[in-house]
Amino acid sequence: MNNRNSQSVCELEREEVQTLGVTQTGREILFQAFNWESNKDDWWKRLSDKIPSLADSGFTSVWLPPAVQSLSPDGYLPQNLYCLDSSYGSEQLLKDLLQKLREHDIRPMADIVINHRVGTTQGHGGLYNRYDGIPIPWDEHAVTCCSGGLGKKSTGDNFHGFPNIDHSQLFVRKDIIGWLKWLRSLGFDDFRFDFAKGYDPKFVKEYVMEAKPMFAVGEYWDSCSYNGSQLEYNQDNHRQRIINWIDKTGMSCCAAFDFTTKGILQEAVKGELWRLKDCRGKAPGVIGWWSSRSITFIENHDTGSTQSHWPFPSNHVMEGYAYILTHPGIPCVFYDHFYDWGNSIHNQIAKLIAIRRKQGIHSRSVIKILKAQASLYAAAIDDNLCVKLGDGSWCPTGKDWVLATCGIRYAVWCR
Repeated sequence: MNNRNSQSVCELEREEVQTLGVTQTGREILFQAFNWESNKDDWWKRLSDKIPSLADSGFTSVWLPPAVQSLSPDGYLPQNLYCLDSSYGSEQLLKDLLQKLREHDIRPMADIVINHRVGTTQGHGGLYNRYDGIPIPWDEHAVTCCSGGLGKKSTGDNFHGFPNIDHSQLFVRKDIIGWLKWLRSLGFDDFRFDFAKGYDPKFVKEYVMEAKPMFAVGEYWDSCSYNGSQLEYNQDNHRQRIINWIDKTGMSCCAAFDFTTKGILQEAVKGELWRLKDCRGKAPGVIGWWSSRSITFIENHDTGSTQSHWPFPSNHVMEGYAYILTHPGIPCVFYDHFYDWGNSIHNQIAKLIAIRRKQGIHSRSVIKILKAQASLYAAAIDDNLCVKLGDGSWCPTGKDWVLATCGIRYAVWCR
């Protein structure tokens, strides 16, 4: 469908009523609880020690790394989906972690890697595209013909070098649904769908409707529009593709990571803050068109960490958090920033989260952009919070505004 920009608030609210509990209240705050190197540590034990502080900070959902046996230690080349002994720790330690999260009212989010699966046995074409000797013992017909199997053509992009799963096969979907329900029975409340471009979003709809997670988000990572190395101002086509993906999952079933906002924001903070207002006066990312389905973030294990495929400028990270934690959408905080970048960054992020919660900012909050210039961005959110980014001088007018927090190139006022 076309962008959500023209849809009325009433229509959006009706959609929320029709959900099956997957989007909750709009006041979620997510935490990505790992980076690209976490598999080298006793990760389930390390996370367990941090759960009380995560709960105190107000996080509602903790995204865990892929917890199944995998050819690669990071978990993103899964093989035996029913084996929970991984490089992150044993099955028992994982179950203990899930229990502790529940005791602190935090929803565990499973990383669902179902675009591809590494085989155990050589089959058609001499490739490892059979799954003999492990649960879900598929043969080559479960693998797309685009990646060396005997199944049908892929319904999305190909993940090169590994067997891609043919989701058009009924037996494949039945087995995946059974596995997702098993994860739910273990205590995984939420799902994050990895490499969501790899298969038709209608299958995500089916998996969510059948397994019934409380919350679901897809990683639809598409390339922004560039003119050479220069990011183009208008990214409407980019965010429209993300919104189209959300629509095809059944609209109210799944959210998506707001890669548009990340791409624009990390250029804007370098002295191009005019980028944070689109030609219609709205926020230029997915949050400007469909904020209740937008998961905003600064960094993740792919874009940052030791991979650094598309990193946010490190000396502007707090400006990024000042933006996503005061604006609509559902913000996601990255482990490294919260725990590895020192007490100052940790405390600043925690303060912004506390302000967001106290002021009642949520995924559908209303933005009024007041300034969008090269060195100054200012906005009012729900008329009870103001935020400023950049070196430019600005503060809200009126005696009832009180400075709530500030840092290098950002400030937040409340009333």
